Amino acid sequence: MSPPSFSKRKTQSELKKVNRKAGGHLKRGAKLNIYELSALLFIGSLLAGFLGSLTGLGGGVVVVPLLTLAFGVDIRYAIGASLVSVIATSSGAAAAYVREGFSNIRVGMFLEIATTVGAISGAVLAAHLKLSWIAVTFGLVLLYSAYESMQSRTDIRGPSEPDRIAARLRLDSSFPGSLGMRSYRVTNVPAGFSLMFTAGILSGVLGIGSGAVKVLAMDRAMKLPFKVSTTTSNFMIGVTAAASAGVYLNRGYIDPGLAMPVMLGVLGGSLMGARLLAGAKVKALRVVFSIVVAALGVEMIFNGIVGKFVQ
Repeated sequence: MSPPSFSKRKTQSELKKVNRKAGGHLKRGAKLNIYELSALLFIGSLLAGFLGSLTGLGGGVVVVPLLTLAFGVDIRYAIGASLVSVIATSSGAAAAYVREGFSNIRVGMFLEIATTVGAISGAVLAAHLKLSWIAVTFGLVLLYSAYESMQSRTDIRGPSEPDRIAARLRLDSSFPGSLGMRSYRVTNVPAGFSLMFTAGILSGVLGIGSGAVKVLAMDRAMKLPFKVSTTTSNFMIGVTAAASAGVYLNRGYIDPGLAMPVMLGVLGGSLMGARLLAGAKVKALRVVFSIVVAALGVEMIFNGIVGKFVQ
């Protein structure tokens, strides 16, 4: 049986939910029309894309909770819209990062083998999971993302042993620093490849770019400089999301009326973040981002446990 349409009838339902949730902030008798709803979605997605681009976690970690908790959208449609926005984030930020020489294209393309297989597997698996399980899993991933975002990072790496796989695939590279180009070595490729498969599964199930796991794989396991890890993550998340978006599109969970303002907002935010990243000191921003994401994670877990998300 095909999923219910999210067109006119579904949109009206969402508008009613928005009005109930925002009632305390609107004038008595005021109602949100489709243009006002789209504007709110755009503004929220703009902020999500900006923060996701700066941290390398992707805007999806904010978009899905934003749609489900603030606007009352069915989590499956929220995941579909998030996947489209993740593709936009990657397309917007990745081009700038590649042009500036931060992203490691060889590492990204090699690791995409694992994430793409994982993303398709996750998208297929999501059809057989209860929405409450997806919500709780998403909340746990948000809590981990908040923790990972708070960790201090440095682009200074000590000497590392040559990796045979990295040498054979010519994964070692360099990136622009304050004193010119700085070289680095890629290590522990098998561990990074395995973590990328996990990141792909999470992307397919939850509709996010799984930037936290990608950054973990490249920064911690493969010992890439942090800026290289975050920019290469932004390069990869679009391909990962596209792999699972096809499955969601086939099931009817991607609605253009919902996905369009989300996509445009995340794209604009990611471009803004990409321009600021090279010389940005984002420590304070990371603290705020972590607090917000942790709060969203707790609420997603609570709503999943008490049964707010139903089939």
